[in-house]
Amino acid sequence: MLWTAIVLGFLGSFHCVGMCGPIALAVGGSNKNTFLLKKMIYHFGRSLTYALLGLIVGSLGFSLALAGIQQGLSIAMGVAIVILAISFKKSDLLMEKSFFSNFILWIKRKLGFYIKSGKTSAYLTTGMINGLLPCGMVYMALVAALGMQNPWTGAAYMFFFGLGTIPLLLILMFSGSLFSIQTRVKLQSLIPYLGVLIGVLFIFRGLGLGGFGLSPEIQLYEYGTQQVEITVCR
Repeated sequence: MLWTAIVLGFLGSFHCVGMCGPIALAVGGSNKNTFLLKKMIYHFGRSLTYALLGLIVGSLGFSLALAGIQQGLSIAMGVAIVILAISFKKSDLLMEKSFFSNFILWIKRKLGFYIKSGKTSAYLTTGMINGLLPCGMVYMALVAALGMQNPWTGAAYMFFFGLGTIPLLLILMFSGSLFSIQTRVKLQSLIPYLGVLIGVLFIFRGLGLGGFGLSPEIQLYEYGTQQVEITVCR
């Protein structure tokens, strides 16, 4: 499932380039010797924040799985991902709300402060703060990380999601220009299809049909008066 995180991140970068683009262009400064290093530190910081968020939601998913709703959680997350995939553009409307607007303004002020400092270490902080920017694609990835039902797998999923966004933003950083609007629109149109595919995989996984390792069987074992769900992978 980690491959879906990379593809989701890559396609998502076409959607998020409008918000992250100006910040990406500002990273690096004029020193050619440290230009690429600063950009990579920035991207690592952003991916690190995503990983920390994945660790948190993955821990929540693990706790819910221990509560005995492993199958139901996977199915519910699959349905949620499908809904987000179909309406991911509408999620950006949340940013127009006062809370998110103030939060975004605070983030941009912090970003401006650290970028102007010119210190190499500041770019790690810049990337980490930038990873907190509200984004519909990040929400979708976090739901998938929650469905992983494991803190470390959730962290890995979000980290790979961050890695998937790097190529496009790195091209933007070096060229200052990007694909045509028509190309961006075409690539963005693939996002709902990928999201639906990921959602279906989670639903299929939760059904416990035991097929091809994608839908492991869920067997109940009695321990005293309790029944415990155990995933059987074959």
